[in-house]
Amino acid sequence: MTQTKIALVTGGSRGLGKNMALHLAQKGIDVIITYNSKKEEALAVVAAIEQSGQKAAALQLNTGDIKSFDAFYIQLKNVLQNTFNATAFNFLINNAGVGIHASIEATTEEQFDTLMNIHFKGVFFLTQKALPVINDGGRIINLSSGLARFSMPGYAAYAAMKGAIETLTRYMAKELGSRGIAVNVVAPGAIETDFGGGAVRDNADLNKMVAGITALGRTGLPDDIGGVVAFLCTEEGRWINGQRIEVSGGMNL
Repeated sequence: MTQTKIALVTGGSRGLGKNMALHLAQKGIDVIITYNSKKEEALAVVAAIEQSGQKAAALQLNTGDIKSFDAFYIQLKNVLQNTFNATAFNFLINNAGVGIHASIEATTEEQFDTLMNIHFKGVFFLTQKALPVINDGGRIINLSSGLARFSMPGYAAYAAMKGAIETLTRYMAKELGSRGIAVNVVAPGAIETDFGGGAVRDNADLNKMVAGITALGRTGLPDDIGGVVAFLCTEEGRWINGQRIEVSGGMNL
């Protein structure tokens, strides 16, 4: 009997990460999610995955706290052994994130560092420390944003970190290719979640503006994204590597 494949999704308790985790489970993949503070929500996602017939677990992780990663991976190895009867996992999805909206003029160093640690430095080192625990032939999926391609005032620092992730993704693909690990970046457009205070979902004017600049005429939903990430972890997606895949319904074409 072949070992079921296992995905690790950071920030999997809500929003896009939750949707990714559920779509991965639908494809017959076991899932470990991380959560920062929303333990109850994380456990509800675990329960939903288990109901679908896959194994699941949740671990607490602040992806901006790089010093905590060694302890996290010790925990992860224990969970792999005890819950999944495995010593390694197959798919790393670097999804966890926060949104900070501020002009260049108004951005504080603290805001900049928060964004950098979560969206760039944390992704770099969480992935680095995953390399001994990820199977050859696995996949890594990083999350970017449409904002790395087009510019909207107030997102300079956030979008710059995502631009860095897009470059890093190509380097990861190049360096990890010898292990058969494919690395891609998925760049969602504006999505109706509680990200950034839920602005796209709850602000009618913003929602209408986004729909107006999107070729398909509406804002994105979490369900528009999760399936794309899950597809990249399937056998059918094996030859996609080093690519930026924007999933935005055609924003700002």
